[in-house]
Amino acid sequence: MTTSSDSDTTSAAPVEHTDRLQRWRLVLGGEADASCGAASGSLREMDQALAALYEPEGANGLGKRKGGRGNSSPSVARWLGDIRKYFPSSVVQIMQHDAMQRLNLREMLLQPEMLETAHADVHLVANLVALSNVIPDGTKDTARQVVRTVVDQLLERLQEPMRSAVSGALNRSQRNRRPRHAEIDWNRTLRANLQHWQPDYRTIIPQTLVGYGRKARRPQREVILCIDQSGSMSASVVYSSIFGAVMASLPAVATKLVVFDTVVVDMTEKLDDPVDLLFGVQLGGGTDINGAVGYCQSIIQEPRNTILVLISDLYEGGVEAGLLRRAQELVEAGVQFITLLALSDEGAPSYDRELAAKLAALGVPSFACTPDAFPGLMAAAIRRDDVGAWAAGQGIKTSRPVG
Repeated sequence: MTTSSDSDTTSAAPVEHTDRLQRWRLVLGGEADASCGAASGSLREMDQALAALYEPEGANGLGKRKGGRGNSSPSVARWLGDIRKYFPSSVVQIMQHDAMQRLNLREMLLQPEMLETAHADVHLVANLVALSNVIPDGTKDTARQVVRTVVDQLLERLQEPMRSAVSGALNRSQRNRRPRHAEIDWNRTLRANLQHWQPDYRTIIPQTLVGYGRKARRPQREVILCIDQSGSMSASVVYSSIFGAVMASLPAVATKLVVFDTVVVDMTEKLDDPVDLLFGVQLGGGTDINGAVGYCQSIIQEPRNTILVLISDLYEGGVEAGLLRRAQELVEAGVQFITLLALSDEGAPSYDRELAAKLAALGVPSFACTPDAFPGLMAAAIRRDDVGAWAAGQGIKTSRPVG
């Protein structure tokens, strides 16, 4: 596993300067609006993260969740990401422990039996991954078993469609149209030339020869999945890890998986086991898309054979102008650059529409994609189809250029 920086991945994102009154407002909560003034901007987001844990109802509804077999709330994973974004690692650790004490997280994580009976879904996996550093030792094995169960279920559902779509697209893109005599696929050649049947000679004169696809000595496509680790992208991280592992098992595809917040981490070496990969991810924190795309740009070997899939809501905390410049360079070099605003079962995500439109103007389409549609997307990209047209054919709304 390699990183683009040695800095602390749990450092808080910079927020606007706070004076003494504003700090008291954060300590006292919403009831102090009248005396201290209402929080705004990034301070308001910090206040919401604190309220979700320490105020009776919780600003994000975290305190309302009950234990049992119900679906795991995606808002928990989002909150875990938010606190990493706005607070230093020492405070994050305290808040995570407080969450375990005050919410049902503690009851679930301290009792393996409780965890075993919880509804195991993508959001529960995201929560367990986000809390992996504070899960009690007695429950860690159970947590991994729960994650393994969900991963196996997703693999059973998604592995064959992914393999079939990608393998079929590769075969079609590499079909041999000028075969030597020993390479001719006679069955397909005859079917392709039935219209050339010559009754007088009682034979077919083939106008087109169809050959067996030549076995590739090296990967035919390079695929880079570049995944935003922010809390709102938690389900996308889980699904991307599954698909990355499936594609990595295909010899004809060289697959790399990169995750990022303010630091870029190359997780490619963990693609053989999605569970280990997921427990190596740190959900939440700031966002430097420009830095992540820059790292991906540096590891591309054959631009015209490379598909770069950026999975992010595009709320850039880095240098937007740098990101747009890199995107233009990649497109001009021949890279198929696609942005997925979400890879999840949920509906249209919240995302930076202005940045999506600017990327679209450069030839980088942006749209949300469900896991069931993702194999078709990759097949279209491998065939070098117009991915925007493919999305439109699937009824998926894509971003449009400004103007």
